[in-house]
This record gives sequence, C-alpha cells and structure tokens, in this order.
Amino acid sequence: MSRYALFLGCTIPARLNSYDLSSRRVAEALGIELVDLEGAGCCGTPDMESLDHTMAAAMAAWNLSLAEEQGLDIVVLCNGCHEVLRKYNVMLKQDSKLLKEVNEILSKVGREYEGTVEVKHYVKVLYDDIGPDKIRQMLKKPFKGLRAAVHYGCHMLRPSELIQFDDPENPHILDDLVNATGAVSVDYPDKLECCGAPILAVNEELSNSIAKYKVQIARKYADVMITACPFCFMQYEGCQVTGWEGEQLPVLHYPQLLGLALGMEFEELGINENRIDASKILEFL
Repeated sequence: MSRYALFLGCTIPARLNSYDLSSRRVAEALGIELVDLEGAGCCGTPDMESLDHTMAAAMAAWNLSLAEEQGLDIVVLCNGCHEVLRKYNVMLKQDSKLLKEVNEILSKVGREYEGTVEVKHYVKVLYDDIGPDKIRQMLKKPFKGLRAAVHYGCHMLRPSELIQFDDPENPHILDDLVNATGAVSVDYPDKLECCGAPILAVNEELSNSIAKYKVQIARKYADVMITACPFCFMQYEGCQVTGWEGEQLPVLHYPQLLGLALGMEFEELGINENRIDASKILEFL
C-alpha cells in the first residue's frame, strides 16, 4: 500500500470539502493511505515569492519538514501548492546557501529540513502508483460515451524544469486517467490556456471573461469539464452561476469522476455540493 502525508493547503478545507472527500474515498478504494499532515500551514503561495523569496522557501520548508518527521512523501491536491512545494523542494536540495538560510529561520521554531522527502500531485500518484490499466480493471461502472474536457491548470505543468510533471506543451497524464474511467478526453481549442484565476484580485471582470471563454468552447465538445485544481474548479463553476447564458457545463474534480466509475454515489464524493447540477452524467454510466 502506498502511504503519503496529505497536504490540503488553505483553499480546499475552507471552500471545497468535496475535493477533499472524493480524493480520500478514491484513495481508500485504490489502496492509497493518506495521512493528515498535522501542523501544516500555508504552502508559501506563489504570490509570496515576489515579496520575499527566502521567506516563501521557509514557509514551504516548514511543511516539508513535517512530512520528513513522519518519514512520508507529500501528496498535494492543489495545483498552486503543488508548484510551490515541489519547486522549493527541488531548489532547497540544489542550493545549499538557500537551505542554510531557510534552516536558520526554521531553527527559531525548533525545526529543520534535511531534504529527504518528495512532493507529488494527487493525479501523479494515481498515474504512477496505480496506473490507467489497473484502474480500468477496478471499475464497477465504467462510463460509456461521456465526453470530457480536461483542464490541467498552469501550476500543474509549469515551471516545467522544476515541476517535471508532464510535457508542458503536450501533456497526457490527466487525459489518460480520464480515459481509464471509460470516458473520452476530447481535444478542444485553447485546452492549455489559463482559467483566469491569477488575475482575479486585480481584474475580476477580465478573470471571469477568461473562464467563460474556456467553458463556452469546452461545452461545444464535451458533456463535462474535469479539473484537478481547486482554483480552476471555482473559476469554471463560478463563471456559470452569474450572468451565464445557455446550458451549463458540469465541472467535476477528477476523483469525483473516477469515484463514480468505481461504483460510488454522488453523496460519497461530494458531487451534491457542486454548484452546477451534474446529474446528467449518470446517463453515461
């Protein structure tokens, strides 16, 4: 059985319990043990780096040291947390000067990071530890004819030299995992473009229009949109709640899609908490 320290970040516990719930249920069904990371704080957030690079690294190292203390690698659900923790984990292992500066900060609270853990996105754990072929063998209700528009999100793929998740220009991991459920991951224009979330605090109208543009394209090709990032999920749901014209496109976290194919119910996966009714996808089971 694979065993990981689970890092939830700030947004998921506060706003998307459905992502947490579905990820735990699916992990349990697949034989992956997720251990809550006691004492975890903010990942260090992509915004912090522009203000204080060393402090951002120290915030990330705090969380890394907690997992190191438990002797566990970290699994992350949030793309932003994934980028920050994975990026600084690589940098701290490569830059002895930065590691020394960070450990001087951590020493004030009785902690130290030695660089012995790895950080993986939940999606990558499913792909590497279980794999699409084994997932297919475990399905109880595979989808038939469901067209899914996959959205990776920027922080899952870039900066690619540090994240090393997948080919940033032609990724396939999330698509392969969607196809493993029996659904079909469809290609659609601007598939890898941003959801608009990074500029939400600066220009809400523009941010919302970017999200709407992507959903409007995706719904021409797909029956459902699949994400693995809390911010992208909230963007694509939120833009369809106010000022939306026409049929809405359901948005699911990937573990919600997989959980249904594994035979779980809506309530078990928190799909009943989603803001857009996704009941129509049951027609494809």
